Amino acid sequence: MDVVLYKTEDGKLLLEVQLDRETVWLNQRQMAELFDKNADTIGLHIRNIYKENELSRLGTTEKSSVVQSEGGRQVRRKVNFYNLDVIISVGYRVKSKRGTQFRQWATGVLREHLVRGFTLNEKHLREQEQKLANLRSTVGLLEKTLVNQVIGLNEAKGLLRVITDYAYALTTLDRFDHGTLAIEQTTPGTIYVLSYETATNIVNAMKSDFGDLFGLEKDQGFKSALGAIYQTFRGEELYSSVEEKAANLLYFVVKNHAFSDGNKRIGAALFITFLAGNGALYRHDGSKRIADNALVALTLLIAESRPQDKGTIVKVIVSLINRANA
Repeated sequence: MDVVLYKTEDGKLLLEVQLDRETVWLNQRQMAELFDKNADTIGLHIRNIYKENELSRLGTTEKSSVVQSEGGRQVRRKVNFYNLDVIISVGYRVKSKRGTQFRQWATGVLREHLVRGFTLNEKHLREQEQKLANLRSTVGLLEKTLVNQVIGLNEAKGLLRVITDYAYALTTLDRFDHGTLAIEQTTPGTIYVLSYETATNIVNAMKSDFGDLFGLEKDQGFKSALGAIYQTFRGEELYSSVEEKAANLLYFVVKNHAFSDGNKRIGAALFITFLAGNGALYRHDGSKRIADNALVALTLLIAESRPQDKGTIVKVIVSLINRANA
């Protein structure tokens, strides 16, 4: 969210205007200052706008945290903000010349913001596409070299492996940016079921390394997390592959906060155990499908993430451990 400054033509008023999602936002107090009316009058007009179905609350209003002065103290409150559609409607109702001036200013600011944002995004996409094209060309050249080389294959194969790994990572990031990341190339079915008893034994075995508070269950959240990956709906598993179960297991254990201490470490340990039990932890050459630092980063990412981001995070994890990495 950006903040831009609006100054009235007479120079008597300066407002901090929020710019977000291709519109501008003001709260009730700011509208009262803009239109030179009291806040109760503005509130009455806003209520009537929604009551008369001139506009829908959905998409035109949202709460945001602001710091305001109350009795000489600075207090943080949740305040309703209204978008340009509401601001214009209120302006018409109070018959304010300032409303017309503000609308003209806001339209110009939004146009400039959209053009600038489109230009930057277009430049970013072109750069990403060029990087992908260059990387794939390099991989193709190396593959041709390998076909024709008689000696030095170990060195050439090592270089090809490094570049191929980066090509996959960059492609994954590109698909993430474009919202095309998907659950694919996974291993159907599971041969190893991680029971609550087995998982508890693993946690108990870890306690000697991490102290007395580690692994103390606060509630039924741990058992719930383990059971969640085996959920079914109308006879069909919600998470049908090894990779999906593993990704959701890591997510649920970390996010459920079922332990007084060690939720992230326990989640990572069980994630590894589950993959190993289902023959999906290592590649055919014996190397790990997911590096240690990647596992640490993903676990921390889950811990700091918002609940609404779960689907995207699971897709990222699956992309890192699926059969494309076998």
